[in-house]
Amino acid sequence: MTIAKIIANRSAADIDSCDCTTPVSEAINMLAGKRIGALPVMRNGSVVGIISERDVIYCLSSKGGAVLNMPVEEIMTSPAVTVEPSTKIDDAMALMTKRRFRHFPVVENGALVAFISIGDLVKNKIDEIEHEAEAIRNYIQTA
Repeated sequence: MTIAKIIANRSAADIDSCDCTTPVSEAINMLAGKRIGALPVMRNGSVVGIISERDVIYCLSSKGGAVLNMPVEEIMTSPAVTVEPSTKIDDAMALMTKRRFRHFPVVENGALVAFISIGDLVKNKIDEIEHEAEAIRNYIQTA
């Protein structure tokens, strides 16, 4: 199974993102307002990083309130680790676990086409396991 299955019904137009020059305070308002944990950071149509709750917390802790007026490019995680729609879900999960992050920009031919979270991947795995369990139950009942 690939990332393409997870993003099949999504539109790139629905992706919440911010520009690299966006003030951190504005990015925080976007994260809180949408109840999301991270945003892809864009520059001239390309993903250049990710700003996450963790980035904000760590910088607030070390630099104080002045962080709020900085552009997100000064505190974002960069470069962004991306995946393609053809990436296998298990490979994406393994990479998230190894690198200890929770979000992936999905890029195709250099363009951002989706933004997925560990929750998206886990939900897909649970659905897959439930489907397999149902198939096994049906097989046993008809055997």
